Amino acid sequence: MVVKGRRWRRTDPALPVDMVERLKSHLGRGRSGVGAAKRRGDDAAVAEARTRVGLAKHGLGERGPRWWDEPEEVRLQRAREALTDLDALDESGT
Repeated sequence: MVVKGRRWRRTDPALPVDMVERLKSHLGRGRSGVGAAKRRGDDAAVAEARTRVGLAKHGLGERGPRWWDEPEEVRLQRAREALTDLDALDESGT
C-alpha cells in the first residue's frame, strides 16, 4: 500500500476474517499497553507491550517475511503461531 509516496505493508489478505480480528485485538491492546506503560514510566511493561505488538504484527504479515513471496499455508501457520503466543501472554498475565 502506498500513502503519500511511502510504501506500507498491509495485512495478509489470505488470513480469515476472524483470525485478523483476533490479531488486531491483540495489536490494539498492545499499543494501548505501550502508551499506558510509558505514561507510568514502567520500562518493563513497555517491553512486554511491545512484544505483544510485534507478535500481532508478525501474525498479520505486517512484519517479518514478505507474505506475498510465501505459500499461503506458511502464512496461515505463522498467524496461528502468533495467536498461540499471544493467547499464552494472556494466560500468563502479561
